[in-house]
Amino acid sequence: MPHGIDPPARYAVFGHPISHSLSPAIHRLFGQQCGIALEYTAIDAAPEAFADAVRRFLARGHGANITLPHKAAAFALADERTAAASRAGSANVLTRLADGRLAAHNTDGAGLVRDLTERQHCALPGRRVLLLGAGGAARGVAWELLDAGVQELTIVNRTPDTAAALAGALGVTRARARYWQDLAELGSFDVIVHATSAGVLGQPLALPPGLANRQTVGYDLSYGAGAQSFLAWARTAGVTLACDGLGMLVEQAADAFALWHGCRPDTDPVYAELRATLA
Repeated sequence: MPHGIDPPARYAVFGHPISHSLSPAIHRLFGQQCGIALEYTAIDAAPEAFADAVRRFLARGHGANITLPHKAAAFALADERTAAASRAGSANVLTRLADGRLAAHNTDGAGLVRDLTERQHCALPGRRVLLLGAGGAARGVAWELLDAGVQELTIVNRTPDTAAALAGALGVTRARARYWQDLAELGSFDVIVHATSAGVLGQPLALPPGLANRQTVGYDLSYGAGAQSFLAWARTAGVTLACDGLGMLVEQAADAFALWHGCRPDTDPVYAELRATLA
């Protein structure tokens, strides 16, 4: 490193597994766009090693994105937490503060809503929304869906107590939990958000076709292979639009980038470039 030139700021994404992650490519493109030199790597950390690994990295690094299965652990080890992280009980962003403490944030919900409303042109106010799943991914987006003005948020999970707990935490009559076995009786929804791990784990996804109609938007929080089983069901059910979570991934990354660098990149060209690579 030539004298007088600071080394690039260090960032990383932590997950397990992590080799599939598009985050390094996204942040590299963001950095090029904003004229910011940075070093961004993917770090595979098993759950039992995560806390030590992320603390060791952030002793010198500036920030980290957190993906499965570490979001709850990231939230737990932070010294301070934003409202979005506290509501979700999980964090997808950790930032080292000037005094060395760690701050947790969650940009997932904002990323989903921005992709749905701005890129996919799906208006949310007054809509009837079905949220499939009640784990960390669902918790990360549920509050923002309500904040966006959905009329009704129905939460269905294979473990009913988890769905009931999320509906209770949301604390509004617009949010309610229903049993998975009752799906065929719920009628059709304007938007269906798939937040279970079935696709990622390669498990079959059997959903009644009556959940969707020709106006329904189907959205899977995953992207790539993990989203294909839900998207195939949605198209067979006749939805007007079936989306994977690539746009959400890019939008939540842009929020993290802006948090760290004070520059919010233009996400559309980055989304287009990544979409072309996944086609």
